[in-house]
Amino acid sequence: MDLNTVNRVIPARSRADLGELGEGAVPLAGGSVLFAEPNPSIHTLIDLQTLGWEPFVISDDGLEVAATATLTQLSTLPDDRGWRAHPLFYQCCTALFGSFKVWNVATVGGNICTALPAGPMTSLFSALDAEALIWRADGSDVRIPVSELVTGNTTTSLNSGDVLRSLHVAARSLGSATAYRKIALSAIGRSGAVVIGRFDPVDESFVLTVSAATVRPEQLRFAGLPTASELRTAIEGIGTWFTDAHGAADWRLAVSVVLGEEIRLELTGAAR
Repeated sequence: MDLNTVNRVIPARSRADLGELGEGAVPLAGGSVLFAEPNPSIHTLIDLQTLGWEPFVISDDGLEVAATATLTQLSTLPDDRGWRAHPLFYQCCTALFGSFKVWNVATVGGNICTALPAGPMTSLFSALDAEALIWRADGSDVRIPVSELVTGNTTTSLNSGDVLRSLHVAARSLGSATAYRKIALSAIGRSGAVVIGRFDPVDESFVLTVSAATVRPEQLRFAGLPTASELRTAIEGIGTWFTDAHGAADWRLAVSVVLGEEIRLELTGAAR
């Protein structure tokens, strides 16, 4: 869709160029959502791609993913480090409500900052306990959990002028066993629920992340693998289920219970 109110596009070359962000001036990464609907209040785009961020930086500490990395780049990240959680990258990319053409332009950071409940990058990086590096408008830096960055349906903890720079996934999370489930009302429809489990072999802790079915990511943590009853009770205790065209709240709760139990059983096998 044409943004016919835009009269200026600024190719950012340094962090200083981001000082132009504010009312009517917004960041441009892939643009797959930005150009999908009318935005008459926007008059300036600040292009983040011209900053030239490396999509991935791998170190002994883990993986740093640039906010401008595309879903295609993430889905094809080589599996050459022995990360048990590696399959989750591709699995979550397949939850995007969009074709391969969208994968080529849609960015990790854009998907998270749009903050749709069904955002698969929010699901992925929340499940891996990733931290988001935020460049604050005042020049400071802050890291916050991705699960806390998205606060509700299309809302985040970002302030005006803030920019999501990257996502850091710790090596320990990458070494965890994971299990993924997605359900939608139609085969290629927007996710009604995305449920991801992660078992940490170091301390044998278990975390279940529920998203798409809730207005923000919900995480359930256990010191060890829970019983079926414990897990069900915890899921039923979530209070942020919602209803829209992609599923009713009671259906979302019910299917999350079923998918959560499937994940518990799968990761029980992995733990053994």
